[in-house]
Amino acid sequence: MAVHCRTGSLESLLEWDKDQSSDWANNTEDHFSTWAESTECDAARSQTFLGLTLQAFTGAMINGDSFGLVMWLPRPDGRWSTRVQTIESDRVATPSWLIHDKTIRGGVKVDAFGAPLGYWIQKTHPGDDILLHVASRENWEYVPAFTPWGTRRVIHLFEKERSGQSRGKSIFTAVMREFKMLGEYLGYELQASMLNAMIARMIKTDMDPAAVAELFGGEMGEDSYYANASKSINQRKMKGGTFQVIPAGFVMDESAPVRPNAAFGEFVESIDRVIAAGLNIPYELLLKDFSKTNYSSARAALIEAWRFFHSKRRWLQDQWVNPVYEVWMEEAVDLGRVDAPDFYQNKFAYCACRWVFSGRGSIDPVKDAKAAELRLKMTHSTQQEECAELGKDYEDVQNQRGRELKQAFAVADELGLPAESAYYLAGFSAAGVDSLATAEEEDLTPYYSDSDEATETNTNTDVKPADSVSENDDE
Repeated sequence: MAVHCRTGSLESLLEWDKDQSSDWANNTEDHFSTWAESTECDAARSQTFLGLTLQAFTGAMINGDSFGLVMWLPRPDGRWSTRVQTIESDRVATPSWLIHDKTIRGGVKVDAFGAPLGYWIQKTHPGDDILLHVASRENWEYVPAFTPWGTRRVIHLFEKERSGQSRGKSIFTAVMREFKMLGEYLGYELQASMLNAMIARMIKTDMDPAAVAELFGGEMGEDSYYANASKSINQRKMKGGTFQVIPAGFVMDESAPVRPNAAFGEFVESIDRVIAAGLNIPYELLLKDFSKTNYSSARAALIEAWRFFHSKRRWLQDQWVNPVYEVWMEEAVDLGRVDAPDFYQNKFAYCACRWVFSGRGSIDPVKDAKAAELRLKMTHSTQQEECAELGKDYEDVQNQRGRELKQAFAVADELGLPAESAYYLAGFSAAGVDSLATAEEEDLTPYYSDSDEATETNTNTDVKPADSVSENDDE
C-alpha cells in the first residue's frame, strides 16, 4: 500500500503550477515513507503502517469496529514522534457507574448531534481479570476524541449503517445462525462416523432373560443382574476396532449408523452458499473452490467480489488511512520537513491523496492486457489507473522503464547494434517499435510536439477548408 498526493488539489486550491505541485508531492511521499514503511508508526514498535491497517481492518470485520490511539512518543533513535496504538474494541465500553448516562453509548460519549466527544477505554482487556474489570475505577481511562486544537486523538473505524449508531457490528452477524448450524451438523456427522468405526465385532449369548435370571439367581428387580449390568460403572468404554463383550442375555442392536452420509456434501454446500451470500463474497472465492465453475462464471464472481472489495477499500481509506495520514502530516509540517503554508486553512488540499492497494490478479492475463490496451486507445482509462489495478505505482513504473530504455541504448551502442534494437532490449513491443519508425520516416513528430516549430508547421500545412469540401470528397 503506497500513498500518492493528489497534485490536482494543490493546483486548483493552492494555485500551484504542475511542476511545483509534483515536486511537493514527491517530497512529501518520500518523508511519509520513512514513517509508514518502518516501525516508527507503531507505538508497540512491531508493525509498519500496512500491518496496523491490517489489524484495524481485521478487527473491524470480526468485532464490528476497531480503535487507534494517536500518541506522541518521542524516542532518542526515532525520526518521528507521532505513533498509533491499536486497541481491541472489547476494551471500549461503558463503565458500570455510568450505565445510566444517556450520552454514553457503548463507551462512546457523544454530544447532542451524535458526534463523538471521547471514549472510555479499559487499561486491560476484560478477559484478563473479570473482578478488576468490574470493580476498579482505576482500570478505566477517558480519552477525548480530539485535542483542544482539533487533532484526532482516537480513530474509530466502523461502518455506520443507521443514524445515531455509535458502534459497529461484525460482518458475521447476519450468518451467525448458519455458522452454528454448520458447526453442530459437522460435529454430529463426525460423532456418527466415529461411532460407526468404533466397534469391529460384538460377542453375545443366545440365552433368554429368564435363563439368565435363573443362572445368576434373583428376579427382574432393582438389584437383579440386568440392573447391575446396566449401571455405568459396569459399562466398558468403547475403543476403535475392538471386540466388545456384552453381558449375557443382552442383544446388540444391528441398526448402526451408515456413514459417510450421501447428502452430507449437498447440505454443507447449501449452508456455505448462504454464508457466502450473507458475507457478500462469492461462494467460489469463500471456499477457494473453482472446480465447479467455468471461465465466464468465475470472472463474473470475481467482478462481483471486487465491487464489494472496492467499497471496503474506499471505506478503509476514508475512515482509517486518511485520518492517520492527517495526524502525520501535522507533525511533518510542524517540524518543517514538509513546506505547507497556511496548513490549517488549506488542510484538505495538503492532505488530499490517493492510495495504491494490491492488485486484483487476473484469470486470463492476455485478455486483460488486451482490454487494458483497448481502454487506453479509446481514452477510457489512463496508465495511472491501469497501473493502480495491478497494484503498482505509475510514476515508479515509468521511471524504471525510462532507466531501462536508457540502459538499452547504451548496450546497443556498445555492441554496435541499430538504435531500433534498444527498444526491443527494453521490452517494447514490435508494434510500438514499428510505429515509432513509421513516425520518424514520415516526419510526423511536429504534429504531436509542443515545440514552436511544430506549431508553425501545423499552421502552414495545406488543409482544405470545411466549407470547400464537395460532395465527391464525401464519396
